[in-house]
Amino acid sequence: MTHSSIAHLSNSGDNLFRDKAKKAKVTKKETRPQIHVGEHGRYQIKSGVLGGKFVARAFAKPPTEARGLIAEASGATEEAAIAALHDVIDARENRRIEARRKDARTGISVPSTEEYAEALAHVALTGPQRAMLTALSVADADGLTDEQMARATDYKSLTSAYRSLANAGRLISDFLSFGTNSKVTPIALENSSVLGFQAETQDETEAGNWILHPELRDAVRATL
Repeated sequence: MTHSSIAHLSNSGDNLFRDKAKKAKVTKKETRPQIHVGEHGRYQIKSGVLGGKFVARAFAKPPTEARGLIAEASGATEEAAIAALHDVIDARENRRIEARRKDARTGISVPSTEEYAEALAHVALTGPQRAMLTALSVADADGLTDEQMARATDYKSLTSAYRSLANAGRLISDFLSFGTNSKVTPIALENSSVLGFQAETQDETEAGNWILHPELRDAVRATL
């Protein structure tokens, strides 16, 4: 047998072993467990089999920069796990609503700092809206005049500033499923009572300063 023949057989043998190794790797590859994605309220639900049991988990619904597990539940079936998670989320929301502080000025139930922080991490606020809320939080309980609030965001008019504040309030209100009672007038809602209130003045011709609820001030400082 010539040297070239021996080399050919050697190479063939090497290729054969390599092919077998590749096939072995393919057969060992395990398929990942299937994850089903749904939603409940403002949360994204992911469910499937984890560690041999059916699990459902709640996360922030995209698009959002918020990360991390919000709630989890398990069950005898995937459907049971999802149903159990829905109950956990609903109970969580009810506890939050019942714990809200009643504001004597506006008649609303003010969300907690935790709720506000979650909303701020989820809703798509514009740059000017973030700047406005930040400026109002820095002003603390003194608040800002209409002009100061507008200047904080370089708005050309007070109307633009009011509209931006109202839109920010609606975004947060929608996210928190914010409810009000009959004492809150449509004007108060338009003025974003979910965010704060306008202070009273001795002179009715003068507009009072805009003041954020203390819970929102704390959330803005920690989040924005």
